[in-house]
Amino acid sequence: MVEKLDKVLLTTCKELIDDAKLGCIDMVFKDLCIEILAKAKLVLPDEQFEELSSYVSERLKEKLISNPRHHERVHV
Repeated sequence: MVEKLDKVLLTTCKELIDDAKLGCIDMVFKDLCIEILAKAKLVLPDEQFEELSSYVSERLKEKLISNPRHHERVHV
């Protein structure tokens, strides 16, 4: 039962990330990713958290590629 709940939580987190990717500007998307990861760390087993982290990383890369003009870095 716990494994099934963990799978549902992981799937839900991925769906939240995908929804945010489609509907948010870059900065909001990044902030939501951090929030989701922080909360997921508290409830997912390490293996699933690592899977989610990789998933988020890929979605962030996709977002960067789809909006390259908004990703100029400020060097201090």
